[in-house]
Amino acid sequence: MTLVLAVTPAVAQTAQGAQARPEFRRPAYHFLRQNENWSDLAGRPTDQTGDPWDRIKHIPLAADGEVWIGFGGHVQLRLENWNGFGFAAPATKDDDTFLLWRATAHGDLHVGKHVRAFVEGKIAESTDRDLPGGTRTLDVDSPDLQQAFVDIDAPLLSSGGRLTLRTGRQSFLFGKQRLISPLPWANTLRTWDGLSAILEAGSVNVHAFATHFAPVRKRTFNETDYGTDFFGVYATHKYDARCGYDLYLLGLRRDMATFNGTSGAEKRYTAGGRLFGGCGKLFDYDFEAAWQFGEVGAADINAHMIALELGCKVPALADSLRVFVGFDYASGDDSPGGDVQTFNQLFPLGHAFLGFIDTIGRQNIVDTSGGFSFVPFDNTKLRAAYHAFWVADRSDALYDAGGRALRAGGTSSEAFVGDEIDVTFDIRLDRHASLLLGYSHFFAGDLLQRTGASGDVDFSYLQFIYTF
Repeated sequence: MTLVLAVTPAVAQTAQGAQARPEFRRPAYHFLRQNENWSDLAGRPTDQTGDPWDRIKHIPLAADGEVWIGFGGHVQLRLENWNGFGFAAPATKDDDTFLLWRATAHGDLHVGKHVRAFVEGKIAESTDRDLPGGTRTLDVDSPDLQQAFVDIDAPLLSSGGRLTLRTGRQSFLFGKQRLISPLPWANTLRTWDGLSAILEAGSVNVHAFATHFAPVRKRTFNETDYGTDFFGVYATHKYDARCGYDLYLLGLRRDMATFNGTSGAEKRYTAGGRLFGGCGKLFDYDFEAAWQFGEVGAADINAHMIALELGCKVPALADSLRVFVGFDYASGDDSPGGDVQTFNQLFPLGHAFLGFIDTIGRQNIVDTSGGFSFVPFDNTKLRAAYHAFWVADRSDALYDAGGRALRAGGTSSEAFVGDEIDVTFDIRLDRHASLLLGYSHFFAGDLLQRTGASGDVDFSYLQFIYTF
């Protein structure tokens, strides 16, 4: 009896301590998986936290728990169907159906509180793509290293913040991804090699970087392109979960570039900012503007862009229906040769803003858009958008989402490029899996009709993603 009485208080204290620990707060999945923090799993029985994948998210490698590793990955499959690809150019095949698939896997090693190593590999493949270009570097990259970096953290005692020094292969996702994106829509993604310094202090995040681009090489290792330097500082200050602003200064140097008849080494700098937030519970806004300066060869650069989206939830259906309007402008060149006014879109996710068919890039373009999103059921969203496109300057080219000239400048007095309609149906099956069904149609406008192939384009797709 004495033994029982002696043990009972200790057991009670242990039970109270277990009860006192806050419930596990599951981090949301991020496209950049290094931004997930699974450290709260430490000391918890991962077979009782509600997800079978939790067992691989925090594996102790030392008795004191200071060294641990986590694993994860994702699988994506997308079936694409095209009709009229490339505006149905004569003597080319413009219709096909093919399957793209991508798999990534990563390991995230933590040594104490201040050292981390993160490695992510990928495989990207495609069935035969019987369209102009065949299977492209956007489609195939197998196998390869997507990210591999080491972090060293230094706590900032005065502010309670943290400074992280990062070296190695890394991906970037800044702001709304209008200028810098890992390009999640492309099957093969983007990445860079170099150094970063990341300051996190309360509501402020400042990311400075100096890197070289690592272009996809399909069947060989993606080596560093020392002829393309990308560097800069991107800062974000959030007032709350909805409102804040970004400020950035970016630099791009390339050994050779051509814009509307002007060629040479490109040294381009982009200074810009973004405001985002809402007014009350119903209205939201996102505004971004940037100015570019520098040189292409001996010619000066003076280019700019603006982007605006305004949204409003319909009061009677505030939890379900949002309507929006948008405006995008990127400057074009006013005459061939000489100084350059063509905006360089850098490394964007144009797919999200200038039409899902990816005909149009953020260079020499005006886009007015509008649409709505509707949530008919939990975890289900219907979205529809309309775009009308004009070239900003008829003396400059029409550029696609990859920055390539679709039509040379000065070949038509027409400015209207065409219209596009995009419809998507997004279904979240559970925390791991989602389905996306989409259809887009591009109506060729006067500029296309007077300068070459001008057939309409139809694009439909079914995408499945599983993340763990």
